[in-house]
Amino acid sequence: MRTALTIAGSDSSGGAGIQADIKAITMNGVFAMSAITALTAQNTLGVRGILESSPEFLAAQIDAVFEDIFPDAVKIGMVSSEKLILTIGERLQFFKAKNIVVDPVMVSTSGSRLISPEAISVLSRELFPLATVITPNILEAELLSEMSVETENDMIDAAKIIGNKYGCAVLLKGGHSVSDANDLLYMDGKTEWFFGKHIDNPNTHGTGCTLSSAIAANLAKGFDLKTSVSRGKSYISGALAAMLNLGKGSGPMNHAFDLQGEYSKNAK
Repeated sequence: MRTALTIAGSDSSGGAGIQADIKAITMNGVFAMSAITALTAQNTLGVRGILESSPEFLAAQIDAVFEDIFPDAVKIGMVSSEKLILTIGERLQFFKAKNIVVDPVMVSTSGSRLISPEAISVLSRELFPLATVITPNILEAELLSEMSVETENDMIDAAKIIGNKYGCAVLLKGGHSVSDANDLLYMDGKTEWFFGKHIDNPNTHGTGCTLSSAIAANLAKGFDLKTSVSRGKSYISGALAAMLNLGKGSGPMNHAFDLQGEYSKNAK
């Protein structure tokens, strides 16, 4: 069985972060492992508190995984501390990790900055060059490319700027009024669109975490990047289309929409 390690923060409400990653990786047929960068107290209405891991303990988690069950892929989610970013980069280089997917969580869907400009600089310098692909949204792409992204042509220009600067493939996710369900992959000097159908579901908590984890899982199984992106988009569309409705705010998707085994049955 193939394996994948997710390095990210915990979401106590289960819709995003480590919890979403583990669900997505598992449902894509890969054994999921984790190294937790921070604990959060949150629900569908917002974040109440954050307790960050120390660099030493994060390194210990990563080492424990690699020294016993070497992952076939690594997904990196939200990391807000410069010291933690440096720790991740150093340990991944030490172990020569492969199939690294970086979801550069920098800006919330409401437009709020989630990490400092200094941390963004360290993240892009230390982790992007190690990545097989990074998966910024429109607002994050604007920060990284230092340009406004308002059209599909802007998406192409921004993806090229980011990819050429950091030497990695870029999956620029649509949304925020630009190519709503369409994503753009820039790889090896070429661009390719991945088209998706808009799903009218307000419960989108954890979509970025889920997509990047699904891509990592498919890379772990040996699919190439384009196929992994395509399969990841199909998976997240199914999770959204299941129309799960939990919580009083922007709720989670149904990661287990395709689970049909004996042990998934409800009581009669």
